[in-house]
Amino acid sequence: MFNTEPDRSTGGLENQGLYNLNEVFWNLPTPALYEHAIRRREGALSHLGPLVVRTGHHTGRSANDKFIVDEVGSHDQIWWGTINRPIPEQNFDILHQRMASYLQMKDVYVQDCFAGADPEYRMPIRIITEYAWHSLFARNMFIQAAPGELVDHEPYFTVIDSPRFHAVPSQDHTRSETFILVNFHQRLVLIGGTSYAGEIKKSIFSVMNYLLPDRGVLPMHCSANIGGDGRTALFFGLSGTGKTTLSADKARTLIGDDEHGWSDNGIFNFEGGCYAKMIRLSPDHEPEIYATTMRFGTVLENVSMNAKSRALDLDDDTFTENTRGAYHISAIPNATLRGTGGHPENIIFLTCDAFGVLPPVSRLSAEQAMYHFISGYTARVAGTEKGVTEPSPVFSACYGAPFMPLHPRRYAELLGQRIREHGVNVWLINTGWTGGPYGVGERIEIPYTRAMVNAALDGRLNDVPVWEDPVFGFQVPESCPDVPARILRPRDSWRDQGAYDDQAAKLAGMFHDNFKAFADQVPASIVAAGPRAGGREAVS
Repeated sequence: MFNTEPDRSTGGLENQGLYNLNEVFWNLPTPALYEHAIRRREGALSHLGPLVVRTGHHTGRSANDKFIVDEVGSHDQIWWGTINRPIPEQNFDILHQRMASYLQMKDVYVQDCFAGADPEYRMPIRIITEYAWHSLFARNMFIQAAPGELVDHEPYFTVIDSPRFHAVPSQDHTRSETFILVNFHQRLVLIGGTSYAGEIKKSIFSVMNYLLPDRGVLPMHCSANIGGDGRTALFFGLSGTGKTTLSADKARTLIGDDEHGWSDNGIFNFEGGCYAKMIRLSPDHEPEIYATTMRFGTVLENVSMNAKSRALDLDDDTFTENTRGAYHISAIPNATLRGTGGHPENIIFLTCDAFGVLPPVSRLSAEQAMYHFISGYTARVAGTEKGVTEPSPVFSACYGAPFMPLHPRRYAELLGQRIREHGVNVWLINTGWTGGPYGVGERIEIPYTRAMVNAALDGRLNDVPVWEDPVFGFQVPESCPDVPARILRPRDSWRDQGAYDDQAAKLAGMFHDNFKAFADQVPASIVAAGPRAGGREAVS
């Protein structure tokens, strides 16, 4: 029989407070983790090889259950508020002790790996999990250590992930039984009460976002790729804006789909894998990502599967709209395994404007780029919740506020510095609605969006005549190859242009209201780069 447990020693785990464990499975390879997950009934093998798992009632991040330990070393640096909530050190220590007691005489899985593809900035990490499939997730998502590197691997940060262990809110100072606690002093993350594996990856992302700015590195919630001409591009955007889809272009080399750093050396991926939304994937529009659903090694969260045939149904949202796939980046045929690229020549901000007023493609000044980076705007569509009858705005600072421990000003300053230093073109691409808001207009077609992105990246928009949006101040190209001219002027695409004027003024007001929280902490030139005052009169 094959040996799938090469090392069961507990060496080093005592440093994380873990004693009297049953068996420790160190750095198991993918096939062994499959065997463990299936034997333990954590998941099922689907047609053509992916492992299908369920995450229970947590099918996404528990943003309100994340806390940062309030300790002397980091207190003055943290952007405290509704996103970065404090928890006393004492409560963290008590929860840590109880979690360690819970794990006694239980099996645990350990993956020793790295975050950060650039050797100058990479961080050794250790992921300790209760589930075998969570260990496979970590193996897919982070940068795997070479066999020789495991000998000297000393984790700088550790995650202990125990979905079946729950907090007691009345005594633990948590909001619920679920918790994600980050302790920068002890360099330790505790996750409990949730099986959603994305908490593991995002907790390490939060750590990188805290540590790297002090080293002059801009951490970014973005995807990145390289064109045939060797030019790097970045794609920022919240969930549902097309960040993963548009960066996975077969004509370009993928660096990574979600988390990167921008240093003096250029761009580097934090991860070694991708975590893509799977709902309603199209083999025509997203062929590279679609292919990962027919591959051994991919972990599919909450994707519907026929129990008899084991065939997948990617269109089924029975469990959640947020179905996910975690796969190693080597599953994307045009990805670079180095995980690095040069300084970008273009930055794409993606937004899904369900109000139907933002131009589909615009060029931004450095100040506008910093304003919209801090704003991080997209919109949710109407009809997704009971009583919601119109689009609702979503503003997430730096396109990733839940993972940014420092004040957004810090990240925006680094972005502005890099843009000016390298003469970067910044574009705002609206992947949302045209001809009216959601329910009235129509979604901009993916081929048109790809054409606009490609034209921006190829330099074909650089010398095109532009017009200035009277409300938002964007420079909008008069034309774009392979895109109908009517789409480029959103006001002209509305039948009722007075309704457009009202909607544009309304959205501008939402931007202003959101930015009040930052206006007194950023230069006046950035505040002035936002939508213009005057409401409806500014449009007409």
